[in-house]
Amino acid sequence: MDEELSRFGHNSGRLPYSPHDETVSLNGEDGCVTNLSDTPERYGIVSRLLHWATAYLLLWQFLGLAGWRLLGDGPTMRTVSMLGPAHGTVGVLVLLLLLPRAVWTLRNAGPRRSANTGPLHVLARAAHGVLYLLMLVVPLLALIRAYGSGKGFELWGLGIIPATGREVGWLTEPADWLHGPLAWTLATLIGGHIAMALVHHYGLRDRTLSRMAGPLVS
Repeated sequence: MDEELSRFGHNSGRLPYSPHDETVSLNGEDGCVTNLSDTPERYGIVSRLLHWATAYLLLWQFLGLAGWRLLGDGPTMRTVSMLGPAHGTVGVLVLLLLLPRAVWTLRNAGPRRSANTGPLHVLARAAHGVLYLLMLVVPLLALIRAYGSGKGFELWGLGIIPATGREVGWLTEPADWLHGPLAWTLATLIGGHIAMALVHHYGLRDRTLSRMAGPLVS
């Protein structure tokens, strides 16, 4: 037991490896270990891929919307819009990423748990919960509106929402009313999320940002 503690925890204070941790690893160069699953010190490869893919899609979506509002419908924004996925495509991709991300988050809730349980930590967890909820509700409202309009929605040749040719007002009206305000609420929370990550990194100088963007090897 003393030997295991010496090998695994003499510098970090961490407990030795346990099979219950369910951390999947790959051997890297020079004997380093790259974690697929999460630990209290850092997020693993899977969490990072899901996080940054979602971050790219949402930043592209909201920066594009801001560009259209500021610059209007002109050659600049028409050219820029061709460089990434279309508005509706982003919504569907966010939904497709959300389920595996939620499942992976629940699966790693124990291994990634931090020792910090103060009020700010509780507030951050609540904000993350609202982010997940809005990432679900906002695209769903758009799909409900597509069905209610009777026009449907097609993506990559697949009929995601069937075109009925009939407008259903009780579906389109609430979706029209809620989609925009909730989307900009989501954008505001994303801005706050980015701001707090920078505050933690440059102001508080802790490892909050490094857990998601720092080295993957130990």
